[in-house]
Amino acid sequence: MDEAESGSCCAPSVDRGATGLALGATVCAAAERSPADRATGNRAPDEVRDQGKGAPYRDASVLLSGGSFLMGTRDTDGFPDDGEGPVREVVLSPFRIDAHAVSNERFARFAEATGHVTEAERFGWSFVFAGFLPATLRRGAARPPQTPWWCGVEGATWRTPEGPGSSVADRGDHPVVHLSWNDAAAYCRWAGARLPTEAEWEYAARGGLVQNRYPWGDELTPAGEHRCNIWQGHFPTKNTAEDGYRGTAPVDAYEPNGHGLHNMSGNVWEWCADRWGTRHSTRPRTDPKGPSQGASRVMRGGSYLCHSSYCNRYRVAARTANTPDSSTGNLGFRCAWDA
Repeated sequence: MDEAESGSCCAPSVDRGATGLALGATVCAAAERSPADRATGNRAPDEVRDQGKGAPYRDASVLLSGGSFLMGTRDTDGFPDDGEGPVREVVLSPFRIDAHAVSNERFARFAEATGHVTEAERFGWSFVFAGFLPATLRRGAARPPQTPWWCGVEGATWRTPEGPGSSVADRGDHPVVHLSWNDAAAYCRWAGARLPTEAEWEYAARGGLVQNRYPWGDELTPAGEHRCNIWQGHFPTKNTAEDGYRGTAPVDAYEPNGHGLHNMSGNVWEWCADRWGTRHSTRPRTDPKGPSQGASRVMRGGSYLCHSSYCNRYRVAARTANTPDSSTGNLGFRCAWDA
């Protein structure tokens, strides 16, 4: 069985301390990106006023009441080795969470106000989906052997998502990408926020539904309607973009879930606060924060690269991880706050 058939969802982590473009051990994740195939039908993002350093950007956030919910899944299409189960009761305190992922426009305000230089910028490169690169950048680019659709591209950053010659000038309302966990945490500190815990993220993504597969129910395309931005066609060679997008979609694309949150499935992976672990207690827990030790951090939600034949981790309970200094062209975040 080949990797696509097995449902593997692996993308490379990076050895950031090495000289040049060194590829580290493989860590579960997923990715894609698109320069030439610009997203269509962009809509203006919700207004987020710039109130300066430390401003809690809550204009487009949602207050969730918390309480008890069932976390995890018994889904037969899931990946038990990822620690998707067991189903367990979790109790959460009230919290606020962004209605959508942090956009390029919002991150630009942070970078301008603080002078923050992302890890991709400091190390000089990041991973980009090969199918979205011109031949000049694809040719000779370092590729991890297990995921050859990834290219390590010098000059790929949040400002130039597909490397030199690309920009986010027409993607202000798209999610910011090529950010490490450390970059996301820095933004949250500046904004008076934090990254959501994994339990908070799943509670928010479920939208008030109990044990459904997706934020809107159990059917991926109810009545033929696309509800998220994922890969259609044959991965990784042809994306028909039937959902309207080949790369990222605007942060408020598609209808929100029952909590008023956009794109909790697909579009970009989202960093969570928790360290990665695959063993979970079946006893009820209150406000869990994940393992106390571990090198990798949790990512949730899947991305526009995910496909049922390869990586159906756009399900609510699906999870993966990467090292906190890693960055890819389909990895972003949203903020949370204590209520």
